[in-house]
Amino acid sequence: MIDFFQHVINGLSLGSIYALIALGYTMVYGVLRLINFAHSEVYMMGAFIGYYTSRMFQLDQNPSFMNLLLVMIVAMAGCAVIGFVIERFAYRPLRGASGINALITAVGVSLFLQFSGQLGFGADPKFYPQIYQPAGEWSVGGLQVNPLQMIVAVIAVVLMLLLQYIIFGTRLGRAMRAVSFSRDTARLMGIPTDLVISATFMIGSALAGAAGVLVGLIYPKIDPLMGVMPGLKAFVAAVVGGIGNVVGAVIGALLLGLSEEFVVAFGRSTFRDALAFGLLILILLFRPQGLMGQNLREKV
Repeated sequence: MIDFFQHVINGLSLGSIYALIALGYTMVYGVLRLINFAHSEVYMMGAFIGYYTSRMFQLDQNPSFMNLLLVMIVAMAGCAVIGFVIERFAYRPLRGASGINALITAVGVSLFLQFSGQLGFGADPKFYPQIYQPAGEWSVGGLQVNPLQMIVAVIAVVLMLLLQYIIFGTRLGRAMRAVSFSRDTARLMGIPTDLVISATFMIGSALAGAAGVLVGLIYPKIDPLMGVMPGLKAFVAAVVGGIGNVVGAVIGALLLGLSEEFVVAFGRSTFRDALAFGLLILILLFRPQGLMGQNLREKV
């Protein structure tokens, strides 16, 4: 039983990071009906922004929680700017084009960021500075809990709750929901749709930047291709939960994190990556709209 709860904690911690990335996919799809495949590289850029910020200010010399918050804020701000630039110069000119044009552009931006990262950061892996090192382990009965793992999960939950407040408790959130429902109608009602779409990209990219820093803390080795597999898994999580549904993306990510952890626990670690795509196939076959999505009719 103790092993079971240990794996649950590990799975929820991993799933919370997937959720931060998946939220960017689902938010962009909600307002633009676009799969932003460059989002996984924004997550990678967030990890490197945090890495160079930590090295520049030598924050690993005096690890603290405030250092972690500082690095996260810088990484989130940097990724928000990257998200704005991607939307403004790559996707906005194709706003009226066919969906396949935007999809190909998204793949192109993803490859551009990957190889630009290899050129700028170097292809060799880099070890993340330990800017925050909580002492010891928490013990509950016979259950050993890594405090860093729990703190990462708590930070991820706080960010997701903040996003939920933005969407359902602010004017920007109401505008985002209006644009998601009908972009033309929102424009006729005086909502600045271009500004709302840019803000959506920036918020989703900021969450991906936070995920990059948190992953660097738990798995302290980063490289320019680190976003490929987590990005694909986060996309699968968004589809499993219901692409375009914020709550569904979180649920799908947590389910994926738990599933991966228990596959490893049962000694089938070689199937860990295949599991995500197996879940995607099953969802597309039996519930294409996802667990929380709605089955909407679409005229073609």
